[in-house]
Amino acid sequence: MAHNAECPDCGNMRALFNQCPHCGSVNFPILSSDTIELNIKQDGPYVEEALERLTDYLRKSLEVGIKAIVLIHGYGSSGEGGRIKWAIHDALENNRYSDRIDEYHFGEDVAFGSESYHALLKRRPGLKRYLKRFKEGNAGMTVLLLGSQARSA
Repeated sequence: MAHNAECPDCGNMRALFNQCPHCGSVNFPILSSDTIELNIKQDGPYVEEALERLTDYLRKSLEVGIKAIVLIHGYGSSGEGGRIKWAIHDALENNRYSDRIDEYHFGEDVAFGSESYHALLKRRPGLKRYLKRFKEGNAGMTVLLLGSQARSA
């Protein structure tokens, strides 16, 4: 995971959800942005593990003030979308995370320069640096806009 936060104890850059590798602090870091990219498919988890990770990351993201997540779930090698992608889409469409996620946009619907792309940027300008890489849209990612009135998991 990218280093996009500063340790409140030692001041070094660190990953958002792990303890500081420099001083061992487990205190929540100071954010450099309210938008993050999260690669849920890293290390090749099974579907249930990926959903558990997402649940945990959503809880932690809300605790530190994250407003938007570019969720990388992959597309799969079948040509029809991978199991993690479909499980996440199903969970979102069936409101599994409705207490934490206000809005979601599937990557294939957010092509660079499209109407939906510009609408998203108006709401969350911090997404621009992530979305500009997806010229044709990207079926292997989903944009999550987190709620401000989230309830605990």
